[in-house]
Amino acid sequence: MRRLLTRIINRVLLTEPFTPAMGMEAEIHTQGRRRMVVGLGNPGMEGTRHSVGMAVLGALAARLGVADRWRGDKHVSGEVIVREVEQTHVVLLRPRLLMNINGVSVAKAAGKYGIRPEDILLVHDDLDKPLGKIAIKHGGSARGHNGVRSCVECLQTDVMPRLRVGIGRPTEKRSVERHVLGRFSSEEKKVLDSVLVQSVDLLLSQLSQQDSQQDSQSPSSPAGGRAAAQKRKETELSASPAEVADAASQS
Repeated sequence: MRRLLTRIINRVLLTEPFTPAMGMEAEIHTQGRRRMVVGLGNPGMEGTRHSVGMAVLGALAARLGVADRWRGDKHVSGEVIVREVEQTHVVLLRPRLLMNINGVSVAKAAGKYGIRPEDILLVHDDLDKPLGKIAIKHGGSARGHNGVRSCVECLQTDVMPRLRVGIGRPTEKRSVERHVLGRFSSEEKKVLDSVLVQSVDLLLSQLSQQDSQQDSQSPSSPAGGRAAAQKRKETELSASPAEVADAASQS
């Protein structure tokens, strides 16, 4: 029932159905490549495990030297930064809607800036990976993540690549809800610092690629997204402090 209600809310808030052809009057007026990176999360709950996608996006903005350029945009129900990265016009988006309806903001921004679903990189938390593990997933199902599910429903496709940031599952008798909405412990923050560094490195690597990985796929077909995901392996990296320190000592 809750999932049905969320789907209805998604449709009500997204007043116009998303189509890849939308946004030709977008703020990005050039014909160059366009990408969008989205940090999924809950507004006002930055610093929690469930909003780690926002933390990664903040670290990316800092690396690009634009951390002070966030601006609210009521038309996309979020905050945005537009920046050129490696001859690619990149939109950074922080939805200002609850996680379960983040997709509304993503679809509105994609329409406004004329960005195709396969060029939208979602960054989100992942219970099935321990803290310190990150992975790129090339489309496919939401795997139970409500923010990703909302994006799939609003964009009408599942081809969006994702950066999955491990937060691990709760131990003992702590509920999943309390775990994901809780904040990182002091020890976990030490690992998180390394996670943010490697996550930004991986995002920049994805953004600098010459061609979209889905150029030969059907961007508007959910089935096409799942088929593409099945043909590609997930890229997984470890982001433990020890490994990062070791890498730094060798550089």
